[in-house]
Amino acid sequence: MLPPLPPLPAACARRRRRFRGCRGRGRHGDGGGSARRMSTVVAEPVAVFGCRPRVAGGLCFLEERVVLHAAGAGCLRLHLEQKRHRFIPGTEKSRGVQALAVSPNRRYLAVSETVAEQPVLTVYELSSGPARRRRTLAAARLPAREAVSLAFSPDCRYLAAATAPPEGHLTYWLWEQQRLMAAVRVGAPESGGCQVSFSPQDNAQVCITGNGFFKLFKYSEGTLKQMNLQKGEPQNYLCHAWLSKEEVICGTDSGKLFLFETGKLHWETSVECKKPPRELEEDVTTNEYESLYAFPACSSDVSSGLASEDNSSQKDSLPQISAVAAYSKGFACSSSPGVVLLFEKTKEKEVYKEGQEIWLPQDLFSSEPKKSGRQDIICICFSPSEETMVVNTNKNQLYMFTMLSTDRMKEKAAYFAYLNFPLHSAPITGMDICVWKPILATCSLDRSVRIWNYKTNTLELYKEYQEEAYTVSLHPTGLFCLVGFSHKLRFISLLHEDMHVFKEFSVRKCRECSFSNRGHLFAVVNGNVIQIYSSITFENINNLKGHSGKIHAVKWSTDDAKFVSCDTHGAVYEWNLLTGKRESECVLKSCIYSSIALSSDAKIIFAVGSDQTLKEISESSIQLEVSAFGVVYTAVAVSHSGHMVFVGTSLGTIRAMKYPLPLTRDFNEYQAHAGAVTKMSVTNDDLFLLTASEDGSIFIWKVYDKGDGILKWEKEVEYAEEVLIMRADIEEKSQAMLDLQIRVKELQTENDYQLRLKDMYCNEKIKELEENFTQEIGSLKTKYQILQAEKEKQELQHQFQLSELMNKQAREVQQLESDSNQKLLMENEKYQELQVKSQRMQEEYEKQLHNLEESKSKAVRELTEYYEEKLNEKSVLLKETEEDMRRQLQAHEEIKKQIEEDEDREILEIKIQYERRLSEEKASNLQLKGEIGVMNKRLNSLQKELKERNGNIEEMRLEQQKLQGIIKSLENDIFALKTEIQVRANAIQDKEKHIYDLKKKNQELEKFKFVLDYRIEEFKKQRELRENDIKTMKEQICEMEGELERFHRESTQLKLNITQLQQKLKATNSKMHRERQKKQNMETFIKRFKTDLHNCVGFIQDSRKMKGGIRELYRKYVNQSDLVETEAVDRDLQQEYMRQREYLERNLAALKKKVVKDQEIHRAAYMHIVQENVSLIKEINDLRQELKVAHTQVHDLRSTLRLTKKKQAIQDTAPSSELLSSPAVLRLNAEKESENIIEMQQLEIQYLRDQIQEKGQVLAVQPLLVGNLPKLNLERSHKTQQQ
Repeated sequence: MLPPLPPLPAACARRRRRFRGCRGRGRHGDGGGSARRMSTVVAEPVAVFGCRPRVAGGLCFLEERVVLHAAGAGCLRLHLEQKRHRFIPGTEKSRGVQALAVSPNRRYLAVSETVAEQPVLTVYELSSGPARRRRTLAAARLPAREAVSLAFSPDCRYLAAATAPPEGHLTYWLWEQQRLMAAVRVGAPESGGCQVSFSPQDNAQVCITGNGFFKLFKYSEGTLKQMNLQKGEPQNYLCHAWLSKEEVICGTDSGKLFLFETGKLHWETSVECKKPPRELEEDVTTNEYESLYAFPACSSDVSSGLASEDNSSQKDSLPQISAVAAYSKGFACSSSPGVVLLFEKTKEKEVYKEGQEIWLPQDLFSSEPKKSGRQDIICICFSPSEETMVVNTNKNQLYMFTMLSTDRMKEKAAYFAYLNFPLHSAPITGMDICVWKPILATCSLDRSVRIWNYKTNTLELYKEYQEEAYTVSLHPTGLFCLVGFSHKLRFISLLHEDMHVFKEFSVRKCRECSFSNRGHLFAVVNGNVIQIYSSITFENINNLKGHSGKIHAVKWSTDDAKFVSCDTHGAVYEWNLLTGKRESECVLKSCIYSSIALSSDAKIIFAVGSDQTLKEISESSIQLEVSAFGVVYTAVAVSHSGHMVFVGTSLGTIRAMKYPLPLTRDFNEYQAHAGAVTKMSVTNDDLFLLTASEDGSIFIWKVYDKGDGILKWEKEVEYAEEVLIMRADIEEKSQAMLDLQIRVKELQTENDYQLRLKDMYCNEKIKELEENFTQEIGSLKTKYQILQAEKEKQELQHQFQLSELMNKQAREVQQLESDSNQKLLMENEKYQELQVKSQRMQEEYEKQLHNLEESKSKAVRELTEYYEEKLNEKSVLLKETEEDMRRQLQAHEEIKKQIEEDEDREILEIKIQYERRLSEEKASNLQLKGEIGVMNKRLNSLQKELKERNGNIEEMRLEQQKLQGIIKSLENDIFALKTEIQVRANAIQDKEKHIYDLKKKNQELEKFKFVLDYRIEEFKKQRELRENDIKTMKEQICEMEGELERFHRESTQLKLNITQLQQKLKATNSKMHRERQKKQNMETFIKRFKTDLHNCVGFIQDSRKMKGGIRELYRKYVNQSDLVETEAVDRDLQQEYMRQREYLERNLAALKKKVVKDQEIHRAAYMHIVQENVSLIKEINDLRQELKVAHTQVHDLRSTLRLTKKKQAIQDTAPSSELLSSPAVLRLNAEKESENIIEMQQLEIQYLRDQIQEKGQVLAVQPLLVGNLPKLNLERSHKTQQQ
């Protein structure tokens, strides 16, 4: 726990006493108050958690890893890797961004807002530092409604803005000069959204789409002229994007994509409503989401699974293209909730072909995981290098997808990941902080509770429930929290990766709850009663009754001795928890209080409410009221030092002021939220201010005093790092760790074995390569020697040729020099002659020029004299004409007056006449209008009929022309056919005779056909039955193949285990053989010793011989070194045996577990297979019997063949005298053959017995593994050796 904060300074207490005596005098009542100027409190936004929905172009890239999106009442620049936040606030009194656009060079940002019910367009310059406001376009020149779509021209000089239909306007600005270049009204039959954009290569071409219209405008000569004419039925165009200078892709609410080229429809396609894939299993998705929401690092590269909607909801939903964005390979669009389709350009008839599907992840921490992945995507944006795609949904969530991964691009379906982490999508109703940890808890009407870390700007925990959450309070340790839901109040344990409900209280619609500062108590608002519970025993200690209205806020004093609450009936009560009674009260029924704050010494209460003032209450009375200057205060917070006060307004702004409170506008106001501020809190170290709003956004501000600097504690705060975790989770993780360790060991042994094999293989390869390279080096050396010899020969030849060429060149140079000298002399002579000629010519031309100048000057003088005379004549004529004009004007005026008088008379007469005619014409017009309406209807119907008839006439003309051509061709065919008929008539007569004969045969065949048809029908029925059987059998085969594949995998794993066990058995068998060999050697050794000893015992009567025999026995059989070695060897063997035995017993224990699991898995599978095998074995037995019969027949045939061959051989070779004994010979051959057959059968039986024994040995390995290995009795063997 932190040490208690010091009380407010003495100056504040003096000030309070002064305000008690002179409450109405104002702030500067004394002389010294106005001399000292207050230093201003400053707040800077450090992080923003929130996204404003339904903003046109509300998501875009400024750099490769920097994203800009609308948040609160402004825009947020977010760095994807560094997680750095930079907030760009909107204009003063703004209600949030309606539309934004970033220039193509990413230097300027245009924002559309509504300020004091007036539309405002603002352009910011985006530099490396804070954004600077560059231009604000005049509200007087804007249309009456705010702009819902903005776009910059390709050169960033012009800005296009569109307002929403039905009174839609398109304006074209030269924004740097704040000049409106052109404006045009876009007529729309129905209301709805619209989108405007510039051509990517033309500043003057603008496209605008909306409900029922698609228009292309071109700016020229100060106006916007429409370029295209709409054809066909009007569509509700929801979005569009430029693919090239002439191509525009548009998406509609009916799921259709239209590609327009220069304003004409070029290609269209309809996109079906997509179903989410069901590829990933539930355990895979849970593992991936656990890694995503174990928020210490909040990794965004985690891929996650999806769950599909129910079939009924899928059928009801219709596809609509809600967002489109272009990129280099094609374009991306969202056709169904939760999916983005990538279309790529092709060279086929279909201009663009659908490629990959990218789905939103299913949120397993949500109460409705299926709906979390079915959000409407309203904006798509690509990074400058097109490596990353970012999307925005209607539930204020931001997702990203990396486009570079080729493995993902090959797959049909891929998945988005959160851009940063999940955000609130509804108003935030509760917020609280704790002392031990730098965490912040929030709850919202989106039914979620979230734990944020305001030091690292990350989301640590998140869970969504079935009910709406109204309030939240953190325990000072940060390990528990209270959450008030619509039906119950829950005491929740904040675990490492989850939130566990520990206790539930039957408190309905709890709007406020709060832990005490020491954590041993907590307060709960139940209707008009405040219930105090023990956080250790959960007993209801006290009930504070007295409020008549709804309680809006509760606060604990620092020592937990006092408790303050406020309600909607203007009551602020201070309670003593020791007695459970009210100590003081302050009631102002005209005010509905919304929030209160306490000073560190609990003597001053700051309260805000509906009367647009901030009140300072102490000793049961209002000591000071500070005006809010036309705004309603909704939340208030005070720093623990007591020097800073912060208030939130209904417009979403934050005001920071110094204590004592100023009466003038001596505060800093910051544009932050787009809705009313609901909760505010200052951290215990007074470094951060935390604010939450109805727009679902959270702001983290760094606060400090300009005069005093950043406020620091005397000792640095050390935050706790402990977390809670369930015992079951620990056991699961420890078990998983053990399994993974065993797996790691197995993998290490496998890797070592594979590495050895690879080393062997590599060594062999290296040897082969070395031999090949040595051979190649030898061959190359021989080639090199040959080439070097050739090179030397060629060098000698080149030197000889060079010497000859040098001599030739020297001779040619001498000849050229002599020729050039002669030519130079000739040219010099010619040059001198030409120079003389040029001098003569120059003299002649100078004389001619002098003569021409003299003649020209004479002609000019004559012309000037002639034209001066003419001027004098014309001036005289002008004077005469002016006098005539004056006379004519006077006469004209007199005539004009007379004409006007006559015209007035005539006008009166004509007016009377025409008034009469007008009354008559109006009556006739009424009749004619009715007739015209009828006639117009008739005209329209007749025009339609005329169009139809004209179309029919044109079709008939074309058909007539076709028919005439067909008639001509048919006439020619008729003439040719007539000739053929005559030729064929003769042939027909001949053939009729032949036909008569064939008819007789045909009658006989028809009878046979009738019989065959009957048989065919019977066969068809049998075939249909067989086909049905085949289908069922095929389905069974497919299922069996799937099961077989699974069994093959399991059998391969078992084979690997069996091979490992066989290798171990081979090693143990070799050791057993060695020990048996040693035992046999020792037995022979003992036998020899016994025989020698028996011989020695025979000399028992003769002591000398007995002594000599014993010495020979000692010399022959006894050796001290052998005894010592055997003892040492026996000990080493015993130790090695014990080690091996322990190792084998461990392996046996692991194998037993695996065998038990495998037996359980395979038991069900084997039962199924055994049932099928029984039927198969019956068939096999039948086939075997048939095979045996066939073998006996073959054997008999072979024996008969052999007998016949032998008979023929005997008949050819035997003499006539031996012919009589032939039956006996045949009998002997038959006996030999029967013996041979018996021998062959015996060999086959022996072979089968050997196979049975081998399989029995393999099966005998399993019972050996079940029990422990028998202990070797080495002591008994040692005793036998000593004997």
